[in-house]
Amino acid sequence: MNGEESAPAHAEWHAPFNPWLIAVVTTMSTFMEVLDTTIVNVALPHIAGNLGADVSDSTWVLTSYLVANAIILPLSAWFSSLMGRANFYLVCVGLFTISSFLCGLAPSLGMLVFFRLMQGVGGGGLQPITQAILIDTFPPRQRGMSMAVFGMTVVAAPIIGPTLGGWITDNYSWRWIFFINIPIGLLSLVLARKLITDPPYLPRRYGKDRFRTDYIGLGLLCLGLGSVQLVLDLGERYDWLNSQFIATFAVVGVAALTVAVFWELRHKDPILNIRLLGERNLGSSAIIMLIFGGVLYGSTVALTLFMQTLLGYTSLESGLALSPGGIVTLIMLPFIGVMLSKLDARLLITSGMVIIGCAMLYMAHYSLLVDFRRPMLGRVVQGFGMAFIFVPVNATAYNFVAKEARNAASSLINVARNIGGSIGIAFTTALVSRGSQVHQTYLVSHLTPYNVAYTETLSQTTQLIAAQTGDSTTAAMQAQTMIYGMMRQQAATMAFADVFLVLAIASAAILPFVWIMRRGHGPDDMPAH
Repeated sequence: MNGEESAPAHAEWHAPFNPWLIAVVTTMSTFMEVLDTTIVNVALPHIAGNLGADVSDSTWVLTSYLVANAIILPLSAWFSSLMGRANFYLVCVGLFTISSFLCGLAPSLGMLVFFRLMQGVGGGGLQPITQAILIDTFPPRQRGMSMAVFGMTVVAAPIIGPTLGGWITDNYSWRWIFFINIPIGLLSLVLARKLITDPPYLPRRYGKDRFRTDYIGLGLLCLGLGSVQLVLDLGERYDWLNSQFIATFAVVGVAALTVAVFWELRHKDPILNIRLLGERNLGSSAIIMLIFGGVLYGSTVALTLFMQTLLGYTSLESGLALSPGGIVTLIMLPFIGVMLSKLDARLLITSGMVIIGCAMLYMAHYSLLVDFRRPMLGRVVQGFGMAFIFVPVNATAYNFVAKEARNAASSLINVARNIGGSIGIAFTTALVSRGSQVHQTYLVSHLTPYNVAYTETLSQTTQLIAAQTGDSTTAAMQAQTMIYGMMRQQAATMAFADVFLVLAIASAAILPFVWIMRRGHGPDDMPAH
């Protein structure tokens, strides 16, 4: 099917209820789902201690959720065609709410991991389905504002998560990070059942069509995406390809996804309609969101690690430093939604990436002497730029996509952003670890008796310690230990600077894809691909 042919029927369909009411209802559960990708991070030590498990094993609480999310995200359009989009949304909210309750009651780590897997299955479909609902509910002229509402959930929730998780864990119990989902989930279920309806043009499978499924594509995508997510999430912990476990899943994931791409491109009724990426706006938007996801999540992890490991901040303190950036994004999103109706989206996206790139360069100059304000300021500038990216990209992506293909298009966009986020996190942790080693090797080569600065510092430090202890031999050993510790901290600081510099370059790499996109709106009755 071609994206530039004649129009289908039902071009004049409108949602039977106020679009803003539908937007509030659909984004409630989606906000909680996105929040759960980060809110658990800071609670892992508490979870491990309470359940009598090792802290390293507790990371499976995160991995199980992310793997389930990665598998379900691209399948949301297919599930919508089987049971209807509104029904699938209700199933997702219901499963997410029930599994959240079970997570809060989990008596062991194994049960918690299983319930988190269930929670990831339920939550994985909420992002693409919510986005597709908003695109269909609002007319093209208001699509920017609808994406601003959606952006408040997807962009702000990961930033709020660590702060909220730290506060709940410190003041109550880790179980309440799951229990808080229950009232919101129940409210969303009741309201969504009354307000959300399916447009008549959405594709549905009836009768024998339900059983004519691309099972091979389904299996390949589940195997490939699940394996790749495992590699990205656990790679650094198991030393990447030096681990047979990681190497095996890496080979399986790449092979399965490679075969899946060729299979889906040739299949008449694919599980994931990859052919849609041939449309310039959607294809460019997917690439932009892939890189943007990497920059967003990578910078969040890098800044958090920098503050906690080098500056000595607690989880709550580092969360408080990141939160103003999220607040700025929230404030700016509605304004960007309005600006999108008056300005070229490509100009807004370009401005946003330039701002984010400048923020990354600013962060690359952080040192061990920075105070609380500087990380906060860098995040505020980044948060300001993020608002210019999310709304225009997500609104422009659908301009030339057929109405009946929007579920599939939304799946592709959200898969790209989530994979990008996983890559960004994996890249950040790997580069910090390996980069610290590289810089440490370089700096150690200067800690020799032939280096005047080193010998003078060692002598002065030894004298200061000896004046307090009265033991010159012990003082010399302690001085060497202190200088070595300072050198390791400096090596780690240089590694973080490398990360932010690479993220700045990644921000610039987005710009060519921005100007590939077509300007303006296509007719709101584009034919299906």
